[in-house]
Amino acid sequence: MLFVMDYLSTAGAEKSLVTLLNELDYNKLDVDLQLMTYGGQLQKYVPDQVNILPPLEYRKFQWGEVPGTFSMWVSKLRYSLGIRIGNNRMHMTKARKWWSYGGQRHIPVFDKEYDVAIAYSQCVPTFYVVDKVKAKKKIGWVNCIFHLEGKERQWQQRFYEALDNIVLVSDAALTHLKNVYPDFKDKMLLIPDLISARAINKMSMEIDNPFQDDAGVRLLTAARFDDKDKGYDITLEACRILMERGLKFRWYALGGGGYQETMEKYIEDHNMQDTFIILGTTPNPYPYFKNCTMYVQTSRHEGFGLSIAEARILNRPVVTTEFDSVYYQMIPDKNGLVVPIDPVAVADGIMRLLEDKELYDSIVAFQRQEKKGNLEELDKFYSLIGC
Repeated sequence: MLFVMDYLSTAGAEKSLVTLLNELDYNKLDVDLQLMTYGGQLQKYVPDQVNILPPLEYRKFQWGEVPGTFSMWVSKLRYSLGIRIGNNRMHMTKARKWWSYGGQRHIPVFDKEYDVAIAYSQCVPTFYVVDKVKAKKKIGWVNCIFHLEGKERQWQQRFYEALDNIVLVSDAALTHLKNVYPDFKDKMLLIPDLISARAINKMSMEIDNPFQDDAGVRLLTAARFDDKDKGYDITLEACRILMERGLKFRWYALGGGGYQETMEKYIEDHNMQDTFIILGTTPNPYPYFKNCTMYVQTSRHEGFGLSIAEARILNRPVVTTEFDSVYYQMIPDKNGLVVPIDPVAVADGIMRLLEDKELYDSIVAFQRQEKKGNLEELDKFYSLIGC
């Protein structure tokens, strides 16, 4: 079988894939992995039994590793100009133009035929599996609330029509995609992101305490640096509000992304340099989870909310906004607090947990007895691939 993924950074979908690869039975499966970009921080966690395929020639050309033909240079120029015209902020728009202008034309069909090929992410991996891979069964994974409208919905329809199955990671994501493509609802199914409590607990103990401070209160957020989905504008505003209320704390942000420059300017403009700390990315965030006072999620949209699940496994109280799929795992006032998508509400939730020790302790106690992980979902995967 073949898995196709953009790259193996530290985001939720990538962690989910690495977890799945580490739990598969390689006595039953012969697995290849095709990446679009190599060298991500999680790549070292791919098990040795997985055959990582070499980079695609067209991608190597884009990285400057191989000389390109005149046609490739024209494609690259068209893409470069195309993403500068109109509103191309959305990842899916850039992916469509990259595939239309170059990938579809210059990436050859892969010679090997597979029993099963899985695009473990939206956009380019899905385009690649549909157009360039020969397989008896093709499966697409959708690990977010996939907002496809207008031209994007129409353009991507043929790819989802060509898939044998479409896997969604939460009820909210499943319901949303059924509304987008109602004609394909019969081949959609739910398989939540695979979570290994054993692996997370083990990795959380690799470092005693990664925080180099004497702060009594440590807040942690781990998500791609983005305002549209991950709500880092809300995070920063909530931090400013807590500072104005006189709380002594530090708020740490694990992640990376295009919004970082805006975040850094906000931090400087509001004199938050000693309070809001950008940590960047790390392949092992779990020592930070284990040693924080509470985990805070300020998302507007999440397919599942893997970081919340990881915080719960490590018994860290959660304050989260009420995004689409939040109640798939959150029980308000039991394993954390769910608040409106608003910076004042986030700040109020944090203050409530800090001021109400009985509530804080009751959440930790509830988390300790919660079911940890969901490796039983692996059975659904084996059933899906006919193994």
